[in-house]
Amino acid sequence: MPRRPERGTLSGVKIYADRFPTALRQLLTDLLVVVWVYAAIRFALWLHDLVQKLAVPGQKLEGAGGGLADNLAEAGGKVGRVPLVGDELTAPFNRAADAARSVAEAGRDQQELVGQLALALSIAVLVFPLGLVLFGWLPLRVRWMRRAGAAKALAAAPAGRDLLALRALAGQPLGRLTRIAPDVAEAWRRGDDATVDALAALELRSLGLRAGR
Repeated sequence: MPRRPERGTLSGVKIYADRFPTALRQLLTDLLVVVWVYAAIRFALWLHDLVQKLAVPGQKLEGAGGGLADNLAEAGGKVGRVPLVGDELTAPFNRAADAARSVAEAGRDQQELVGQLALALSIAVLVFPLGLVLFGWLPLRVRWMRRAGAAKALAAAPAGRDLLALRALAGQPLGRLTRIAPDVAEAWRRGDDATVDALAALELRSLGLRAGR
C-alpha cells in the first residue's frame, strides 16, 4: 500500500518543516511574500490609472477636433452645392477641416504617449519588489525544499543516517558538533551508533525536520 504524503508535503516534495518554530517562520514568510507581491501589483495598477488620467486632455482634444472636422466637412459639402461660387467657398472649409483633423491626430498621439508612459512606469515599479521575490526569496525557498526533501529521503533509507551524519560533519558548525562528542569525527569513523544518530538528528533538526520517519 503506498505511503500517504506527510504533513507539509505535496506529491513527495517537502513544503514546510516538521518542527513548529521553523514551520511557523516559513508560513509567516510565505504570507508576507504573498502580501508583498499583491501590494506591489496593486500599487503598479494604481500608478497606471493615475498616469492614464493625463490622457484625458488628449481624449477631449481628439473628440473636439474630430467633431469639428466632421462639421466643417459637412458644411463645406453643403456650400459646394452653391452654383458658380461653390468650389471657391468650399476650399476654406476643407482647409479648416484638415486643421481640425490634425488637432484630433495630436490628441490621439498624446493618448498613445501617455499609455506607453503608464505601462513603462508600472513595469518599472514592479521590477524591484518582484526581483526580490524571484531572485531572493524563491531560490532560498527552493533550496530548502530540495535539501529537506533529500534529507527526508535519506532518513527513510536503510543507510540514510550515515549519510546524514556525514552531511552534518561537513556542514554543521563546530560548536554543535563538539557538543555531541569531543572527537566527533573519530567517533563517526568508528561507527559509534549514538554519535551517528546524534549527527543525523542534528542535520535534520537544522532543517526543521524530525528524526522519526
